[in-house]
Amino acid sequence: MSIEKKLWGNHDGKDCWLITLSNGKLTASFTNYGGAVVSLIVPDRNGEKADVVLGYDTLEGFVNGKSCQGALIGRYANRIGGAKFTLGGKEIKIAPNDNGVNHLHGGNIGFDKKVWEVKNINDGDEPNVTFSYTSPDGEENYPGTVVLDVTYTVKDSTLEIAYNAVSDKETIMNFTNHSYFNLAGAGSGNILNHTAKIYSEQYTPVDSLLIPTGEIADVKGTPFDFTAEKRIAEDIENGALPGGYDHNYVLGTSFGTRKAAEIYEPNSGRVMTVYTDMPAIQFYIGGGITEEPGKNGTKLFKNAGLCLESQFCPDTPNQPNFKPSCVYKAGEKYTSVTSYIFSVR
Repeated sequence: MSIEKKLWGNHDGKDCWLITLSNGKLTASFTNYGGAVVSLIVPDRNGEKADVVLGYDTLEGFVNGKSCQGALIGRYANRIGGAKFTLGGKEIKIAPNDNGVNHLHGGNIGFDKKVWEVKNINDGDEPNVTFSYTSPDGEENYPGTVVLDVTYTVKDSTLEIAYNAVSDKETIMNFTNHSYFNLAGAGSGNILNHTAKIYSEQYTPVDSLLIPTGEIADVKGTPFDFTAEKRIAEDIENGALPGGYDHNYVLGTSFGTRKAAEIYEPNSGRVMTVYTDMPAIQFYIGGGITEEPGKNGTKLFKNAGLCLESQFCPDTPNQPNFKPSCVYKAGEKYTSVTSYIFSVR
């Protein structure tokens, strides 16, 4: 069991740290810039270790990056249609930073571009680090001062992410982590030959700008059906869904821990199983990644990694059909836990 903390650089006059936690099975590194997962080293079926998350070798990479690599997202992960919502009878307009029309991942400067406080670091059999960020009332025009603590814990072969937040005014909250996974190892090619199983029978169809239509549709008989394990590329290559996946799957209409998804990479044998207590999960295969410097001299590129982002459904503030609500009253606690469990076949 070990913990290492080293100064990684400075941004906006604030120190940025690289913190590495290891328990002998997993080694994970994080930075308080964006609260991001920097690396996650996992063995394959032969015991060979590789870093299974995309990202950058330097702090500057994260500062300049355009795709939220490894970062914590807020105040509202995913999209809000029309860049507005109604709360307490009042219309609130937020930044139209997605196609000039809709709102994405918290606005012009989301939590992924903030320097978080390193609140706690704990050693032991389950080493962990807690990052904290206070979002002031009116930041990106969201109401309420929100204090958010996120704890990353390495326990056995699991990376656990626990979210705890509270606002001093009624507001909406929806947080997630935006790590891109490639179970063959970062920089080793695309993820199209990975297989996926998603434990959901429903998804939320979207319009051309990826805003939900309000419908909750069955996956059966569609390219969105991953109820049985399926190669990710199958319905991309056969023309059923040539644009690939950036879609939200409904896990339930209430909170409660459930198995959300399982990803398998056949060459390495690595398996990643995701559990969450959030009501939905976004399956995104990195179709929007543009070429930029990645790790170890490699380039990031389209479909280089996949995301499984636990969340409320996209555009929940404007979709009365989507349950549960993402509105939190003053003093009401937001809590959530998502776990990424690694194994081999």
